Amino acid sequence: MKDIFTPADILLPAAGTDMTRWAAVACDQFSARPAYWETMSAFVGRAPSALRLMLPEAYLNAPDVEARKAAMLRAMEDYLAGDVFRPVPASYVLVERTLPNGKVRRGLVGKLDLEAYDWTEGSVSTVRSTEATVPERLPTRTALRRQAALEMPHIVLFMDDPEDGVLGAAEPGETLYDFDLYAGGGHVKGCRLTGPAAERVKEAIDGLPGPLVFAMGDGNHSLAAAKEHWEALKAAGAPMDHPARYALAELENLRDPAVEFFPIHRVVFDTDEGGFVYEFAGDDTGALVARADEEARAYTAAHGGYIDYIHGGEEARTMAARPGCGAWLLPALDKSELFGHILRWGNYPKKSFSVGETLDKRWYIECRMIR
Repeated sequence: MKDIFTPADILLPAAGTDMTRWAAVACDQFSARPAYWETMSAFVGRAPSALRLMLPEAYLNAPDVEARKAAMLRAMEDYLAGDVFRPVPASYVLVERTLPNGKVRRGLVGKLDLEAYDWTEGSVSTVRSTEATVPERLPTRTALRRQAALEMPHIVLFMDDPEDGVLGAAEPGETLYDFDLYAGGGHVKGCRLTGPAAERVKEAIDGLPGPLVFAMGDGNHSLAAAKEHWEALKAAGAPMDHPARYALAELENLRDPAVEFFPIHRVVFDTDEGGFVYEFAGDDTGALVARADEEARAYTAAHGGYIDYIHGGEEARTMAARPGCGAWLLPALDKSELFGHILRWGNYPKKSFSVGETLDKRWYIECRMIR
């Protein structure tokens, strides 16, 4: 299928913006550590920031969550009405991300055609999810997207490109940003690809083989919500060139040595016992994840508490050592198995793997209009 990942009309902060204050890590990180977000909010202060355009999942159950949603949507309108953004039309962004461990991960920001994507179990679409999607998690995300003027991606797509024909074809042009990320997040540089340079990359993408061209890396539920929103608009008569037909994302090569898979651990909070850690080992990561989920659900049913999904083994162990907490620690998925498993068996269970550690995740930088 051609034209599934194309240049986009991107919005970036205007010249002179403090980019370290602008960029924010993906909203599903530090879900059990609201103090991280509070500290960053104090650091940002009144400066323009992507932090004001997103809702950290740490606050999804907060008493003031509706006020936070309203503030986020209002900030989008205020930023668009002011002089916060500059347009970067008809472009890809070639991203070089220096991770906290010093490795450099490359990616390409563009827009994904949601007509090529289907998250449902058993899908044979060109773009597929890799983990089970929980339908109950979509309505809140879909409702926010329906009201939002802008999108910011923490969505990461994988291609299996052993010859590096896509990113290897990229000839970077204008440097769009080049700065250190907040609080040890590493460094990021973005260069513009437009005109003939972008067309060469698009041709390389269009030439990727196979029934499965892209597999989800991060942002599974965000992309599923974007799909639900587009399908509703289409059913209501929206034109096929509506901007919500597309979702901004970063495309990465699964073969990149800097793309590393880490486990996502299960930690139970507010239970009647604490200090326990169950550590799983074995080759069938999907089966181990399913077993850990079953044990965690059974434990909370018997002893009370709630389960959260924690990136980082040391963080999970530290949390498990607290009174009323415990953990199920899981092994990392072998990334070379990903495409073959999805083609043969379908999705892994939800939260089976993480692409990188917490601060390695995609940071919100680019924006795009979706209405």
